[in-house]
Amino acid sequence: MGIQTLAAQEVLTPETLWKLGRVSPLGISKDGKNILFKVSIPSVEENKSNSKTYSIPVNGGTATEITETKELLVDKNLSPDGKYKLSHKEVKVEKINGKDVHPDLKKSDVQIYNGLNYRHWDTWNEGSYNHVGFSEVDKEKSFVDIMKDEPFDSPQKPFGGDEDYVWSKDGKSIIYVCKKKLGTGYAISTNTDLYEYNLETKTTTNLTESNLGYDTHPTISPNGELSWLQMKRDGYEADKNDIIVRFKGMDMNLTANWDGTVDSFTWSADGKKVYFLAPIDGTKQLFEVNFPGLTRIAITVRQITSGDFDVTDIIGFSGDKIIVGRTDMNHAKEIYSYDFKKKTWLQLTKVNDETYNKLALPKFEKRYVSTTDGKKMLVWVILPPNFDATKKYPTLLYCQGGPQSALSQSYSFRWNFSLMASQGYVVVAPNRRGMPGHGVAWNEQISKDWGGQVMDDYLSAIDDVAKESYVDKNRMGAVGASYGGYSVFYLAGIHNKRFKSFISHCGVFNLESMYGTTEEVFFTDWDLAGPYWDKTNTLAQKTYSQYNPIKYVTKWDTPILIIQGGKDYRVPIGQGQEAFQGAQLQGIKSRFVYFPEENHWVLKPQNAIVWQREFFGWLKETL
Repeated sequence: MGIQTLAAQEVLTPETLWKLGRVSPLGISKDGKNILFKVSIPSVEENKSNSKTYSIPVNGGTATEITETKELLVDKNLSPDGKYKLSHKEVKVEKINGKDVHPDLKKSDVQIYNGLNYRHWDTWNEGSYNHVGFSEVDKEKSFVDIMKDEPFDSPQKPFGGDEDYVWSKDGKSIIYVCKKKLGTGYAISTNTDLYEYNLETKTTTNLTESNLGYDTHPTISPNGELSWLQMKRDGYEADKNDIIVRFKGMDMNLTANWDGTVDSFTWSADGKKVYFLAPIDGTKQLFEVNFPGLTRIAITVRQITSGDFDVTDIIGFSGDKIIVGRTDMNHAKEIYSYDFKKKTWLQLTKVNDETYNKLALPKFEKRYVSTTDGKKMLVWVILPPNFDATKKYPTLLYCQGGPQSALSQSYSFRWNFSLMASQGYVVVAPNRRGMPGHGVAWNEQISKDWGGQVMDDYLSAIDDVAKESYVDKNRMGAVGASYGGYSVFYLAGIHNKRFKSFISHCGVFNLESMYGTTEEVFFTDWDLAGPYWDKTNTLAQKTYSQYNPIKYVTKWDTPILIIQGGKDYRVPIGQGQEAFQGAQLQGIKSRFVYFPEENHWVLKPQNAIVWQREFFGWLKETL
């Protein structure tokens, strides 16, 4: 008993976090009997990840390592007749490098651009684009580029994959996602469309020309209907995402009257229902919506699952069960089955159970706080392991990025609430204005109001939790990344002595230089209301004059840690440099942690451990 008690007192550390297996579902086997999945385990020593592939019965059992999945899984990229396979590759289309434009100067190191989109996320445009094509099965050299000579990407960069293209039901055409805009036009727009390439005529048709926002994730229903995800407004990357079905020449919006936004979706085998994932009340859950066809049956959205967890993936179906990925704030993703009839869960994979069983884990609580405009705001409060309400704990206000990404029961390998609490901190994580899962109006409010109501929301959350006797009011900090980093910079100028320490990772500090250097200009056009030089735009002028953290830097009086990635082109390096310089030249205790080869995230194992050590080291030093 003594040994077990001692083991249970271990807590999560950065080193343990980076030994956890990361589960990636691959799908259900062709015979329907097994689930295939990959487990990637980071090696800090090797500074890379190593992966293995496993198979586990759909009803539970022992996972078996396998070496080959090709013959076990249905290949969605095969044509219906099995003769051709869809794929994509990068193709050189434009002359960008100086040595290409000036062939006699082969040793030149120059890039020449005539428009924006010269860099994206963490790479520079060197004239190569992702192109979709098809080839005869097992004959890759027969690849036919269906976008020949086009300076456009499909899949979309930087994160698109084979979910961006699909065969039609009859196999006579290929449907793919593309934003066919050049240079500056590309940078200021979110107008991706679905294009159909006809294999017989070799012609391409725009299927969604009338819609000006995102059209993504083309999917063919079991009955052959084209379905996809759609946002209506050009330039608004966080617009309501709806499920559209093209049926007998009509586009049916299945989620138009539902007050939420869809993450991803999958058809039922009979084509009568669509299952989808969406944020709701600080979690992500499974929903269903019926597809009525030409009947008079009303379209109804129904929430299927509920609880303090996130449903992260829909993997497939097995009888009365759906197979999904699931996380919560204390547990990385594992594969579960959910029984529709019994409404019960079964955990199938247990990749990290042995590790978690040795740990004393934090508790997380849901709390509802009144905002300054009289609304109720959900706030997650994460309490340290072995929490003792008679003690006082240093407390962190966590500021989420996005600004419109969900703050739910997710499990991050960097901004990990379980890890923060395990180091002895109470974590306060508000679903402030801008979060999906609380209705479209709540989600949209933050755009063009970055420093307005949302800042009151942050302060309402921390002030409410600070009333608890277990919060050490003299040891409170605020931390965040991206828009969360902006929030930290902004709060540093208005917090009125609430906080003793700040940490900002890749945060926006100067809205004017941000507008001038970020790569997706549609984002700043929408969220900041437009360019800083447009003096006739009252909303934009309010943003740059009232909501710009740099305007409040003379009021900074608190230690601040500033972290920046060198290859972050979303929030470029100058943002962190300007903030650090402002702090240093005013004599404020500050530190600049620079990751030259990392982007908006920190991905390399050893860099990630350094990040965690600097993060908690700074808090220990300043709180």
